[in-house]
Amino acid sequence: MNIRKATVEDIAALILMRWEFTLEHQPEVSDNFELFATECRAFLEQEISGERWHIWVAEVDGVIASHVYIQLIDKVPRPGRITYPFAYMTNVYTDPDYRSRGIGSRLLKTIQEWAAANKIEFIIVWPSEESREFYARNRYTLCNDPMELHLS
Repeated sequence: MNIRKATVEDIAALILMRWEFTLEHQPEVSDNFELFATECRAFLEQEISGERWHIWVAEVDGVIASHVYIQLIDKVPRPGRITYPFAYMTNVYTDPDYRSRGIGSRLLKTIQEWAAANKIEFIIVWPSEESREFYARNRYTLCNDPMELHLS
């Protein structure tokens, strides 16, 4: 298994995986793959070469089996301490054919090591009910829920 940052060569696979991930949890969203693919491709082309998002993949025998998207969020400097960013983790997905093999956990371990080496203060994720056990096995703990305001 090869765990690495995504490259532009991975875009087609990442688009398809995002589509499949969404349909797995929201099967009613089955309209217009082409429109979605165009929007997703533009996002991925920009973000893979940028510095805001870090897209990690686990590759098994040349196939992307799992991926995780990390966005770094800068914090406002604070007196009396050095300020480091935190990471927002999202779009955590392992293809069903590769689940229960430890691939997702190894991917998270690599990201945790990268985050520690880059002085990321913490990683936050909003897990689904069914994924909470997976995150707990990988050292994530529940924290107070954030507050939100829906604008639409």
